[in-house]
Amino acid sequence: MEDNPLLKLRTRGQSIWLDDINRRMMTDGSLAKLIANDGLAGMTSNPAIFAAAITSNAEYAPLVAQLLPRMSRSAELYEAIVIDDIGRAADLFLPLYQRTQGADGFVSLEVSPHLANDTDASVAEGQRLWARLERPNVMIKIPGTRAGLPAIQRLIAAGVNVNITLLFSPERYRAVAEAHLAGLEERVAKGAQIRGVASVASFFLSRIDTLVDSELDEHAGQGRGEAQSLRGRAATACAVQAYEIFKSVTSSARWRAVVQRGARPQRLLWASTSTKDARYSDVKYVEDLIAAETVNTLPPATLAAFRDHGKVGAGLSAMTAETPRVLRELATLGINLETVATQLEEEGVRKFVEPFDQLQQWLDQRRGSGNTAQR
Repeated sequence: MEDNPLLKLRTRGQSIWLDDINRRMMTDGSLAKLIANDGLAGMTSNPAIFAAAITSNAEYAPLVAQLLPRMSRSAELYEAIVIDDIGRAADLFLPLYQRTQGADGFVSLEVSPHLANDTDASVAEGQRLWARLERPNVMIKIPGTRAGLPAIQRLIAAGVNVNITLLFSPERYRAVAEAHLAGLEERVAKGAQIRGVASVASFFLSRIDTLVDSELDEHAGQGRGEAQSLRGRAATACAVQAYEIFKSVTSSARWRAVVQRGARPQRLLWASTSTKDARYSDVKYVEDLIAAETVNTLPPATLAAFRDHGKVGAGLSAMTAETPRVLRELATLGINLETVATQLEEEGVRKFVEPFDQLQQWLDQRRGSGNTAQR
């Protein structure tokens, strides 16, 4: 265990969370084993993860059979299932949350992806889910869309832990960090406690490289040989920018004022960390993103790969010096990373809406047929 690279990351100030959830890992002891042996410090979920788990794991059949007669709508049934899973996982992480005094041990549940562009509905659902779960180590996931920004501030001001998801732009992250800080300040102004109000900002990486690399390949095909040297660099350049913003925010006078009231930093959480391009290392988005006061949430295969052959090196600091050059050269080729971020945000919302809706249809079919067996 002393040679476990996952445990070595903790000495660099980085927490590893799991980007997955299913009932089996909580009942067979595998999640508890990850916490004990690999230093797993939290868990994230999304509608796609839940859709895959519920429709493919036989462990859900008894629960679906039990709940079907009681629920008039499939959306209600879905919520009951995910609330139960998130609650079970949060209870497993609660000792870690208590031991770290609220620094880690969080489990995240996302509001309906259909609410990504509806501020008021996102706030209402976020507060409702928070109240239903009634656990201090749960985070409610809110997409970092323009409509999500005021929702973030309002939920933080209401004392709800928030995980901001689907961030692709450093400038949008800056706005998210501002919303978080403004929410804390609003809560302080009301005389409310901010100690224990937690937040992370989930910045998605590999999807940036996937889209930018395709544009670079087109440029290379047109004779721009320098484009090939930029492959796999855009996402890390964005991460460096975001991390610089994080350091700027947490060194500001405004931040120091809320720290005196007990505020914790809104850590950057690196998401979308599975490697999509077989030409890259399967642990690229772990090794490249090592940085203090950050979280990296890994799907099971990436976590296992890093445990097996990951290297804990310089990480993000090694990329800092070259980032201005990478950004200049991308701009010279006409690649606008803010345009890329806008496209990925829109695609990201769709990628959560589609499995969410497919799962509702799957549950509707079981309601109609009375069949709860997994396909």
